[in-house]
Amino acid sequence: MFVLFSCSKSEKVTPINPAPPRDTFPQQTAGLTVDAISQPGSNITNYLLYIPDGYNSQTEKWPLVIFLHGVGEIGTNIDVLRNVGLPKVVKGKPFVMIAPQCRANWWNTDALESLYKTVVSKYHIDPSRVYLTGLSMGGMQTWDWAEAHPERFAAIVPIAGRGNVSLVGKIKDLPIWAFHSADDPTVSVSGSRDMVKALQALGSNVKYTEYPNGGHDSWTRAYATADLYTWMLKQKKQ
Repeated sequence: MFVLFSCSKSEKVTPINPAPPRDTFPQQTAGLTVDAISQPGSNITNYLLYIPDGYNSQTEKWPLVIFLHGVGEIGTNIDVLRNVGLPKVVKGKPFVMIAPQCRANWWNTDALESLYKTVVSKYHIDPSRVYLTGLSMGGMQTWDWAEAHPERFAAIVPIAGRGNVSLVGKIKDLPIWAFHSADDPTVSVSGSRDMVKALQALGSNVKYTEYPNGGHDSWTRAYATADLYTWMLKQKKQ
């Protein structure tokens, strides 16, 4: 007796789906370096870049902190940024940092917008975890940029600055931690107090740290506050 076996032509073999392509991105040099941006007519041409250890091997996207300097760092020698504010203490922090240099006059929001778009597309950045901070002139621009484009940021940290009280409604739901010294002789502490008071009146849970002394330099202590980074990195845009 012969037993014949046959395969039905109707049987289908389920194909194995290929693994999704791995998210690729250009390798970067770890630590602090300088990069350039081409923006015709802009007063920003260079920025200090911090790439954390592990950036090139981690598949997940990284948080980004944008740091804006004060009047004292305006110019063309970007190396001065290495010794002030966040860049001075950024080593070992678990995020990418860019610190653009304003070459003349004052910060320009349009130029910063262009820089933002370039950086988010160029580096392995999580757009839902972009944070903005600055001191003095940079603190003022932190308020101003956030009020103009609150959708850009997961949180902001303005230090020794002031903003437009009439526009705080645009940032009432944005996580904010402001810092200032009560005896600041350069930018009156009322600049931060007024912004915080206006935000609180709208139901904002804005955080505010006011040092009783220290003069204009409230940023050294602010950027040395470990809880600041823990709080900041927990914030994420919905």
